[in-house]
Amino acid sequence: MKIKLIVLILALTVSYNLFAGRYAGDFMSIGAGVRALGMGGAYASVAEDGTAMYWNAAGIGQIRHPEITMMHAYLYNGLASYDNLSYAQPLPNEVTIGINWVRLTIDKIPQFDEKYLVGTNVDQRSADWDLHLPGTPDGNFTSLDDLVQVAFSKHVFYKANMGWQFFEIPFDFYFGGNVKFIKRQLQYNGTGTGFDLSFMTTTDLAVIFDQEWMGKLNFGINFQDVSGTDITWDTPSNHKDQILFNTKWGLSGTQPLPFIKSQILLAIDTDYAYQIVRHYGAEFQYHKLATLRFGYYDHNFSTGTTFKLYGFNVDYAFITNPLGSTNRIGLRFNF
Repeated sequence: MKIKLIVLILALTVSYNLFAGRYAGDFMSIGAGVRALGMGGAYASVAEDGTAMYWNAAGIGQIRHPEITMMHAYLYNGLASYDNLSYAQPLPNEVTIGINWVRLTIDKIPQFDEKYLVGTNVDQRSADWDLHLPGTPDGNFTSLDDLVQVAFSKHVFYKANMGWQFFEIPFDFYFGGNVKFIKRQLQYNGTGTGFDLSFMTTTDLAVIFDQEWMGKLNFGINFQDVSGTDITWDTPSNHKDQILFNTKWGLSGTQPLPFIKSQILLAIDTDYAYQIVRHYGAEFQYHKLATLRFGYYDHNFSTGTTFKLYGFNVDYAFITNPLGSTNRIGLRFNF
């Protein structure tokens, strides 16, 4: 019980510090989906499922069949719940659109009504027993943080002509972005709108080096909150918090292992929002039936797995965190 109270205080401290402005959108840094977090968040250059709308919206251009992604997790030793739901829909002309929803919920936050102390001083409160705080909350309230992203991506295939004595190098380019709608409820309500612009490219190393055994190289970059995203609160002063602009870029390589019907994926990401933070991820996939992955970022470790069952991809991830390690469970389905 004591540990839970400490975790609650830490969680609330983070929430209330959001009013300071610097960490106004910090709840959005928790991360969407299961696969990406199992890889330590090194996903900006991978981003090939519905959660790409969070990591790099350009990545949904790789989705050529409608896809639904779902995730649920309990954070801070069960004191908060975290949910993610996304849908991606391919359209003609190599265009894909999608919508992604993320919600963080903290229930039963104790609330203390201290109005009866107005007009008193420290000496009066220390001398009068009736003015001492009882330690029993007068009620509870719930904190809700919602993020909705509407995303777009366009795929362009291009062969770069390197000259008559060389050859053409194939590139897949993906151009995308999203509009994000933010709503926060913490006694008062805060709302905001922001924009992300993103880009991804993939090339085939087997063609470049003329070695059939070689795999693919991916690069992705996501400019988050490019126009400056303000969260305006319905307080008497209409207080505003600004979410800082962030550049997130990633590099990844996929190497097929045909002799065991498998492939290996290695990825690295870098964020610049508050300080430089690097994310590292690795994934081993066997015959498109089962996957094992590992990740590391900011002194936190993660691991995860995926099993394909009756057309569904069942994802699991375990992520360490100072506020309490987290188990995440997710489901992906293409139709």
